[in-house]
Amino acid sequence: MRTAAFHTLGCKVNAYETEAMEQALLAAGYELRSFEEAADVYIINTCSVTNIADRKSRQMLHRAKSLNPGAVVVAAGCYAQAAAESLKEDGSVDLVLGNQEKKDLVRILEAYFSEEAAPAVHVGDMREAKRYEDLSANRSEEHTRAFLKVQDGCNQYCSYCIIPFLRGNIRSRRPGEVRREAERLAANGVRELVLTGIHLSSYGRDFKNAEEREDFGDGAANLLELLTLLDSVEGIERLRIGSLEPKIATPAFATGLSKLKHFCPHFHLSLQSGSNATLKRMGRRYTAEEFREGVHALRAVFPDAAMTTDVIVGFPGESEEEFAESFAFISEIAFYETHIFPYSKRAGTKAATMPGQLAGAVKKERAARLQALNAERQREFRAQRLGSIQEMLSEEIAEINGERYLIGNSREYVKLAVPLTALSEAPETNCLYRGRAERFLDSEILLLTNVSKT
Repeated sequence: MRTAAFHTLGCKVNAYETEAMEQALLAAGYELRSFEEAADVYIINTCSVTNIADRKSRQMLHRAKSLNPGAVVVAAGCYAQAAAESLKEDGSVDLVLGNQEKKDLVRILEAYFSEEAAPAVHVGDMREAKRYEDLSANRSEEHTRAFLKVQDGCNQYCSYCIIPFLRGNIRSRRPGEVRREAERLAANGVRELVLTGIHLSSYGRDFKNAEEREDFGDGAANLLELLTLLDSVEGIERLRIGSLEPKIATPAFATGLSKLKHFCPHFHLSLQSGSNATLKRMGRRYTAEEFREGVHALRAVFPDAAMTTDVIVGFPGESEEEFAESFAFISEIAFYETHIFPYSKRAGTKAATMPGQLAGAVKKERAARLQALNAERQREFRAQRLGSIQEMLSEEIAEINGERYLIGNSREYVKLAVPLTALSEAPETNCLYRGRAERFLDSEILLLTNVSKT
């Protein structure tokens, strides 16, 4: 029996695709090992969203070969797609798989291990990708929560972003396939689904006929309809969505979500900048005013919703005035969490050749100012939950300061804890509990009291 180990870099889409590849290898008779153990095959599912991601991808590939020089090291994913030629010459890498080739991992490994001559590089032209690939994950290692990939590719081509070149144009998964995988995940004990995709808001836009969108019941032609289809899956208690474009956040969209029994009010709206001048250079297709309208539409229906976002600092030409404008806007919106990324030049993008490239020290200083605001806003959002009744989906038992707690997350993705001593019966993971948020247990976790199982 051959053994295999995985390491995943980057986004939730990558996390999903790793689980799908793991399950394919298990079905083929492989035994899975942790990455630190000796294995016959190491698969690094790489990322290329920033220069740092590229560097981490290379580091993990070299680390895998150092763990077992005789192992087959596989570079898969976005960095493999972008740097196939250089990886072909890298002595630490034996196989290179692009994004469309992940589904063929078992076949490619079988060919490699056979006496047949097998090419080391398997990277297709993403411009030719027209349909959603046949890659699925029917269970989750976490058991409680599972990512469910429903879409791939992006047509936005923002001036700083390399991802559309590495992932291709939008391709939506048929709603029937999504529903059936959700049912399989629920049957395997998963209670929370997180819908993910490269550009989730575009789900369904590529469907050209009724057959593609109506292969299960009434089908689904857009993201809201897909969520409605999944809301009735038996055993699923929570539905979450990944990153959204601001313009999808209309009053009609918010009202539609409010009708779903299991939807969790946690919205990740990609901002990138609060300055209209910067947004225009980025090639983003909205203004700060339109972003604000989207937030207001969601909060009108979900007043306690968690709002999170991504922000790029130090974009080419970003003046101190533009950054100040962006900072003020981010402060006004009062995000629960802001993911901050210093601008990273990506070869082949428009932004890479723009004038006004900023020094690393400037980017670092601006990122630090936003990080301080982020820490302040996170504590404020958590503090607003104090005194209220919260629902926790339990995920693990952990020891904190010498006491054991049942740990989980609220519907808004705030981490909660229940002392085991406060429970009248044996603690259970993957269960729903309700209790009052009494106080901070630490800077990130709220303590629940008067707890009961729902």
